[in-house]
Amino acid sequence: MFSNRTFRKALLMLMSFLVVTWIIFIISQNTTKFWSDLKVPISLHHGNTTTKSSHPKTRLSPLKSPTETELRIKGIMEKLDQLIPPRPFTHLNTTTSATQSRVIIFNPQDTYCIGDQLDILVEMRDHLGHRKEYGGDFLRARISSSGLKAGASGKVTDFHNGTYLVSFTLFWEGQVSLSLLLIHPSEGVSALWRARNQGYDRIIFQGKFVNGTSHVFRECGLTLNSSAELCEYLDTRYQEAFYCARPQHMLCEALTHMTTRNRDISYLTIKEKSLFHRSNVGVEMIKQLKHINVSRCNKSEKTKEKCQVGMKIPVPGGYTLKGSWITTFCKQIQLNTSHINGCLKGKLIYLLGDSTLRQWIYYLPKVVKTLKFFDLHGTGIFKEHLLLDAEKHIQIQWKKHSHPFITYQLYSVIDENYIPRIIDQISGDKNTAIVITLGQHFRPFPIDVFIRRVINIQKAIERLLLRSPDTKVILKMENIREMHIDTERFGDFHGYIQYLIMKDIFNVLNVGVIDAWDMTVAYGTNNVHPPDQVIQNQINLFFNYICENLYIENP
Repeated sequence: MFSNRTFRKALLMLMSFLVVTWIIFIISQNTTKFWSDLKVPISLHHGNTTTKSSHPKTRLSPLKSPTETELRIKGIMEKLDQLIPPRPFTHLNTTTSATQSRVIIFNPQDTYCIGDQLDILVEMRDHLGHRKEYGGDFLRARISSSGLKAGASGKVTDFHNGTYLVSFTLFWEGQVSLSLLLIHPSEGVSALWRARNQGYDRIIFQGKFVNGTSHVFRECGLTLNSSAELCEYLDTRYQEAFYCARPQHMLCEALTHMTTRNRDISYLTIKEKSLFHRSNVGVEMIKQLKHINVSRCNKSEKTKEKCQVGMKIPVPGGYTLKGSWITTFCKQIQLNTSHINGCLKGKLIYLLGDSTLRQWIYYLPKVVKTLKFFDLHGTGIFKEHLLLDAEKHIQIQWKKHSHPFITYQLYSVIDENYIPRIIDQISGDKNTAIVITLGQHFRPFPIDVFIRRVINIQKAIERLLLRSPDTKVILKMENIREMHIDTERFGDFHGYIQYLIMKDIFNVLNVGVIDAWDMTVAYGTNNVHPPDQVIQNQINLFFNYICENLYIENP
């Protein structure tokens, strides 16, 4: 009995061994075919970006990032969906009306004092006069005195029941005008949010492929719904991908330039589009008490610390008076030419972003006369720009952020890098400063594209500050733009959501912030490219962040 059982056990073990051996043999015979089917990527312009050719049968989705990043994106998206719930409406009359809504000033006075807070209660009603029972309207609050070239934004608190508290801090003496604009009703906000996240195809990217003396253009994008063979341009570390239809008889590496144009497409219904007619955007809500009087009242100003990176920015973070920006959270120094020259000596400064930051590199030679442009032999206005002062060892360069970048003008994508990758290539030290801005070019795309990029930048900055804690990193928030621009594609509601995301993600980093959103609301510029006066004040705050031992106080 014992010997038979032992024999059967041995026979079973032998059969199992033969089965395993057969499986291993089959796998080894198919290994070559398996890896060839994967089409292992070929290295492109630099070691961390790859390209490969493929034949997609379905719409491509952005490649999966590490689990932590995906979970963070999902969490932020869920919060935003809660913040902006669906608000369907049957008729324009049931949406928020600036005319029918009520604005009440708490404890009105004949004269206020500098430093006082003026609070306004807003009760939203629809066009039929019925009270609204939910919030979500996109409002913009501002005080101003045109004769003093003064302005400041207000803080809006949404109670999510149709009522809002608008708070203004009174910063200067004189007659002050009050403004509260209904940019979009909550129903319009909901429609814009749904439409934004529905598709990637509002912008057409055209990639230029070159082979000797011949060239062709092919459609490109963050995703492509195409049965054609595609070139995939992938940053392997950050899982940022871009695609182009591959031309016949050309390599994917032959892509040299890009241009874009708007696609004639909309995800808004005809009824929703009526909410964004010019007469319905940016409607004034304060109709009666438009002015108040403010006196000095002999109030003493609080002592503030010198501006430095890592400071938390309140709302508002400053105000403009006589055209100059005055911060509320730190002691800002008005610099003269000699102090700027001394500060910049030996500095290496990177300006990474869009054309609102390119304005800086055009303005800086007006401030520092010894800075001269060095020709890097690029083409177009979006080429890399470099300013040098060899004697003082000053180097300042501007580079555009990578895809998506929207312009009718042809721009080079050779040696293209995403901002996180550029940061990874910077060693950093006490004389290195980096300014980052992005937002305007992301507005036409689903919000996850922007969130992913910002998270990747945050991670790159964290690594930079670990290896070089003395490096100064400054974030310039995106600014407001034209009120009546193509709202679905480029409207300020999209920018405001991105502004909130930037503030949330970078909240714990030891970086400086130039709140261009707050600043351009205060100046009332409504221009994607703010005037030189605003640029000058942004640069002055930047100098305050990076310059040590400044002793000239504000007048």
